[in-house]
Amino acid sequence: MSLRQMEYFLAVVEESSFTRAADALHVTQPALSHQVKALERSVGGALLERLPRGVRLTPMGRAFLPHAQLAVRSARQAERAARAAAGVAGGELHVATVHALAVGLLPGIAARWRALHPGVSLVLREYGSTDALEEQLERGVADLAVGPEPAQWTGPLLRIGREELVIVVPFDDPLAGRGAVRLAELADRDWIRCAMEPLADGVLVLDRACGAVGFTPRTVLRTEHTSTAVRMAAAGVGVVMAPAHMVRGAVGEDCVLLSLDPPWHRPLAVFSRVPLTGAAGAFAELFGARAAAVPAAGARQD
Repeated sequence: MSLRQMEYFLAVVEESSFTRAADALHVTQPALSHQVKALERSVGGALLERLPRGVRLTPMGRAFLPHAQLAVRSARQAERAARAAAGVAGGELHVATVHALAVGLLPGIAARWRALHPGVSLVLREYGSTDALEEQLERGVADLAVGPEPAQWTGPLLRIGREELVIVVPFDDPLAGRGAVRLAELADRDWIRCAMEPLADGVLVLDRACGAVGFTPRTVLRTEHTSTAVRMAAAGVGVVMAPAHMVRGAVGEDCVLLSLDPPWHRPLAVFSRVPLTGAAGAFAELFGARAAAVPAAGARQD
């Protein structure tokens, strides 16, 4: 089998039609059908069921699909990595990350990247959880990932600093004049919970920490995105825990950030399936320098 055959197979699956896939690939339909049939002969059975209107995967096709997707993505990633390592002034760098970092740190880094490397465009892929981020990187959807340091990662990994998790309250909150708060002081508060909260060993970090000091957070609102949760907290709906850099990126100076006593920090890393060289290495270095310059929650920003 060949990479081209797998690309043709994936196009038919995506379009659910040989005709539309041929148009998308700019090839004739007979040529496309010939390549797909050759692929089916090489794997020993039908991958697609031809229907009067469209196609659908056979059981063998469903088993083959994720491996074909990974092979095609890996080939494209290998080409980008080779071009970057060879110093080609062009192309794309695919970066996967979690939503909080995309909102909090990446805008400034992307702007700096454009100034330093105008010939290499960025393709950003955002995920709602670290589990999804790691899973998608394993599948080859990006050249590298930026996020909380994975508990287990067998590929290249570069530690680039840490982020502080803080409590967000509105300006008129009784705690607004303080720089830090103990978690136990928030036992009687209403909480905003987010689907993107960090996990440790499959348990939400906030639930575990609150339980350790004797209470269960009283949830009054749940949301998908951390940026939405922060805006709700700034409006006075309840308190929320979020990365300090993300809060500044989401709502700027419209709320108060309180460090936890003792402080909560989470290590950040750039990690990849292949060595961080060329454009990927340059991006990792730039991100590390930016992350190290992020001020603490109570620090003044000029």
